[in-house]
Amino acid sequence: MPDLLSEVPDRALAVYAHPADAEVACGGTLARWAAAGCEVSLVVCTRGDKGSHDPAADPATVAAARADEVEAAVAALGVARHEVLGHADGEVENTAELRATLVNRIRTWRPDVVLGHDPTAVFFGDGYVNHRDHRVVGFALLDSVSPASASPLYFPDAGPPHRVGALLLSGTLEADCYVDISTSLAAKAAALRCHASQLAGAEDWVDDLVEGRAHEAGHEAGIDAAEAFRRITSH
Repeated sequence: MPDLLSEVPDRALAVYAHPADAEVACGGTLARWAAAGCEVSLVVCTRGDKGSHDPAADPATVAAARADEVEAAVAALGVARHEVLGHADGEVENTAELRATLVNRIRTWRPDVVLGHDPTAVFFGDGYVNHRDHRVVGFALLDSVSPASASPLYFPDAGPPHRVGALLLSGTLEADCYVDISTSLAAKAAALRCHASQLAGAEDWVDDLVEGRAHEAGHEAGIDAAEAFRRITSH
C-alpha cells in the first residue's frame, strides 16, 4: 500500500533550481504544512534569467520579473522565508561554494524535512529530459544533507551540525510516499498563477492542470489529490 505522510513537520526546507519549480513539485505540500503551523523555508538556486522564449528578452529584466513572481508565490503558499541565490540558468554547478551555502541554510533553519529534485530521474518516457539544473541542484542538495550538514568537520564555518530527519525528492520515477493536498490545491494553483511570465496565456487552465496532476498522483495513493515523493530517511 502507498505510504501517506500525515505528520506535519515543525520546520521544512525546500531547495529547487528555478523560480516556480517548488510550486510545481511540492506547492500543495508546502501550503498544507504552512497552514498547519510548519515553518517553511525556500531556497531557489537560479535567478530564472533564461526563462523566456523571446530572443530579444533582456536576461536581467527577466530575472527581475521572476524575483517579483517568487515574492508573490511564496506569500500565496504561506512560506515563512525564502532566498534566491542568483546563479545563472544553465550555469549552476555542484561546487563546494554552493554546498557550503546549502549546509549553512540547513544548519541555520534546522529543518526536520528537506524537499528537492530527484537528480537520478533523467528520462521521463520519450517526452521529457529532466533539466540539467534540476539534476545539478538535486545532487548538490543530497551532498549537503548527507553527510555534510550533520558532520561538524564539513564546512565548520556554516554553523552547528544538524541532521535532517527525511529527504523528500520530487519529480521522481520511484515515488514511494504521498502527501494529501486536497485542502491546498487552491493555494498551489494561486502560487503558480503568480508566475505569469511562464504561463504564456495559459492562466485559464492552471487550475485544471494542477487538479489533473494532483488527481493522477492521488489515484496512485488511493486518495483524491496528492503530491508524490521518493523518501530517504537513512543518510
